[in-house]
Amino acid sequence: MPAGVVQPLNPVTWLGAPALACMAGSLLLTIPVEVAGVGLPQPVLAILPAFAWAVIRPSILAPFVLIVLGLFQDLLWGDRLGLWPSALLAAHAMGYSARPLLAGQGFWTHWGWYLAALGAGFAVAVALMFFAAGQAPDPGGLAIQVIATAAVFWPAWRLIETYEDADVRFK
Repeated sequence: MPAGVVQPLNPVTWLGAPALACMAGSLLLTIPVEVAGVGLPQPVLAILPAFAWAVIRPSILAPFVLIVLGLFQDLLWGDRLGLWPSALLAAHAMGYSARPLLAGQGFWTHWGWYLAALGAGFAVAVALMFFAAGQAPDPGGLAIQVIATAAVFWPAWRLIETYEDADVRFK
């Protein structure tokens, strides 16, 4: 699609397709492949649409899709049910609170707020893991997961750029 062309907001394209892409990407990254004795990083891909959907427009459907994505993540990684839905909703809330500030801003501003949303989501996840297990998760593994999730911001940016101006009622 040429740059500058705005896509209409069809829930299948702006909610369903990214959700399915996150599920497929998460499944793909669980393949036991090692490079130099190190496995693939496990970024929380569902944080990408959690942030992007909050920035694009308020929607009643987005939190429900995030709950489904979070439950999928819990089942895939063997976590307690409710851990990742709570974390994704926290990231979504952070993105939603920054929405008025992000209108018309560039890549770096969006990425900075994405990092804040990522921090909120992981803070909730770590707190829930601590309360459920009585101990904090491994700091090294947590750092790798946070860095990997922070590094994959580009798809969220493309989603925002594609649909940000599609519904002028929320500007």
